[in-house]
Amino acid sequence: MTIKVVYFARYRELLGTDGEVLVGAFACIEDVRQALLDKGERYAVLAEKNLMCARNQDLCKPDEALEDGDEVAFFPPVTGG
Repeated sequence: MTIKVVYFARYRELLGTDGEVLVGAFACIEDVRQALLDKGERYAVLAEKNLMCARNQDLCKPDEALEDGDEVAFFPPVTGG
């Protein structure tokens, strides 16, 4: 399975990239996040509790199922005021 991962806001800045492509067996977004965390300390920011995610540009929860070719986005919580 091939998944395109994109990062927004502070995550993009801290990771030094706007995205990457992962190949592997991913049942859900949490599997993608865990695979990234396993890549090393650089990805520790993705361990934040309030991390937000989207699948194919639709907000979702980390347990959202994935299909080959999906785009997964990670971004920090958004606040308004």
